[in-house]
Amino acid sequence: MLPDLHGARQPSGGSLLSMTNAHQLSRGAYDRLTAEHEELTTRGRIDIARLIERARELGDLSENGDYHAAKEQQGMMEGRIRQLESILNETIIVEAAEDGVAGAGSVVTIAYEGDSDDDAERYLIGHIEERHVELDVISPGSPLGSSLVGARAGDTVQYKAPGGMLTVRVLAVEAV
Repeated sequence: MLPDLHGARQPSGGSLLSMTNAHQLSRGAYDRLTAEHEELTTRGRIDIARLIERARELGDLSENGDYHAAKEQQGMMEGRIRQLESILNETIIVEAAEDGVAGAGSVVTIAYEGDSDDDAERYLIGHIEERHVELDVISPGSPLGSSLVGARAGDTVQYKAPGGMLTVRVLAVEAV
């Protein structure tokens, strides 16, 4: 992998980072997570430190609800910072396939075997951090997601679900 200007890795020949170990993100999601990390590690930490300091000034810490709430908020924020660092350090920026082949970054419309096209479902294949407003996100490593990767409109794919094998028809594949 070759680092890009922001530290994310771009696919290249002879990659050392396995695609299965990496978080595959769109450029937009990567930029959003980078901005969130920057915000939390700068202004977020300063704001929490101020809250804790104000709460300390109220006196006895053992029964100080403001202090305990600020410390809990600090812990949650630090957990999110670590989560973001883990994701951003192992990211591959992916572009949706323009040629109608399903993959990370693609929107796939499917219908389950026996359902009409009116019951079609649309999914964005990608990392949960993609957070698309109008679509549910499925991982390319999930059973359904991995069966859809490489599929084209008109294909029928199967995947193993807890209740047995399921068959879906791919109705459309679009780039985000």
